[in-house]
Amino acid sequence: MDSEQKQIIEGLADFFANSYRTPVLRRPDEFDLEYEDVFFPSMDGVALEGWFIPAKGSNKLIICNHFMPGNRYGYPGHLEGWQNFGGFEVNFIPQYKALHDAGYNILAYDLRNHGNSNTGNGGKVGIGLFEYRDVIGSLRYAKSRPDTKDMETSLLSICLGCNSTMVAMNKHPEEFSHIKSMIALQPVSARPFIEKACEGANIDPQQGTEYFDLCSQRRTGFHIDELSPIEHAKAVKVPTLVVQVHQDVLTKPSDVETIYANIPAEKELLWIEGTTRRFDGYNYFSENPKQMLDWYGKYM
Repeated sequence: MDSEQKQIIEGLADFFANSYRTPVLRRPDEFDLEYEDVFFPSMDGVALEGWFIPAKGSNKLIICNHFMPGNRYGYPGHLEGWQNFGGFEVNFIPQYKALHDAGYNILAYDLRNHGNSNTGNGGKVGIGLFEYRDVIGSLRYAKSRPDTKDMETSLLSICLGCNSTMVAMNKHPEEFSHIKSMIALQPVSARPFIEKACEGANIDPQQGTEYFDLCSQRRTGFHIDELSPIEHAKAVKVPTLVVQVHQDVLTKPSDVETIYANIPAEKELLWIEGTTRRFDGYNYFSENPKQMLDWYGKYM
């Protein structure tokens, strides 16, 4: 590998190790949703920020998290400085409105080092290996509120948030005994992501992944194959709908197929067709809420 190729890989390692914060650009009241600003501790004490969107008279709760480098609102990809993932906005709030109008309360929160939540682990990202503590913090917070503690609860876990949820299920299955179901939107492993990036930059994938492994270890202590939910997926015990852009240029279908195959619970796999842009997948349920509502309606 020449120096320019190494710089590309080092840039990818920096992104995986640090991500970057993006603003919580929109709020639920823009879509006529009443909401409460909330904050609560992660399992290890990192302060997390979120929204609680109540649905009057409902005993059902969906807990939502997000992808990297987004936040509970989505991603301001239409604004200068954040146009590197397609140049368009990801907005989760129509998704929340669809859930609310169907009778679900919503708890949406920013993972550590994202949105308005506090810094954890020196600002390092673990692709779930640190952030699983935030997932558990959200469950404990919902159990601590008098108005939500007895609600039927399901999860909408997205990319980094999905990896984090699967790690949490593996490490602390007792925390999920009350969870009814999950939608797992675009879980991802680092290796195919880096292999695809190497192919696009005319870098030998084997050399590129080996160098990324070294760079990742130097930044976070984690090897490339630790940055994956594949083994953790074996701990998923709730009915799970896995959703993925089929021709996503940033990863490989085989990775999602492997994650899906490892889930031992009742499950379905939904391929999003007609796009190659990963971030279109994050907008999918804001634009097409039916499958989401059908899934939760089946198990809650």
